[in-house]
Amino acid sequence: MKRSEVNKAVRDSKIFFENNHWVLPPEPKWDVTDFGLGDLLNYGLVLINLAEESEYCEKLMYATRNQKTPAHTHKKKKEDIICRNGILIVQVWKGLPDLRDEVFELKVNGQNRQVRSGEKLKLMSGERVTLTPGIYHEFYPESEECIISEVSTANDDLHDNFFVSKDIGRFSSIEEDEPPLVDLVSD
Repeated sequence: MKRSEVNKAVRDSKIFFENNHWVLPPEPKWDVTDFGLGDLLNYGLVLINLAEESEYCEKLMYATRNQKTPAHTHKKKKEDIICRNGILIVQVWKGLPDLRDEVFELKVNGQNRQVRSGEKLKLMSGERVTLTPGIYHEFYPESEECIISEVSTANDDLHDNFFVSKDIGRFSSIEEDEPPLVDLVSD
């Protein structure tokens, strides 16, 4: 991923946050990833770490239409993925994504609900899904742009992200083709 792509993603997200009255904290901790796939327009996410405590964390995220966060799970982290602005699709599986016929219980908007493995949940602004360890999930905006948040137990991006594809990594290498606008957590 090129630094110019990172800079553009940061600029675009700042504009969308501001236009939607989301005030960022002083000196936010930025994270921009294409998951090592080299295709930020189709696989990527802009994240800002808002809270990083030993018991919990909170992230604010930005993505554009169909920009996927690839299928993954966590062994320790429990998280709520919340659509703050736009329309967000969250696809969920109980176990690996090839197990599509199993029905399981999942909290959607705080209520237990029966879902089928492989089901795509459509979250409108304000709606959320609670994901427990072992539930595979991927998400992407259906709207042109989307503000997403995550509230979770303590986060360990280095050791608790298990992607379906072995070609995917949480942090991307960056080709320095222009000066950085912001420091990234991976810098």
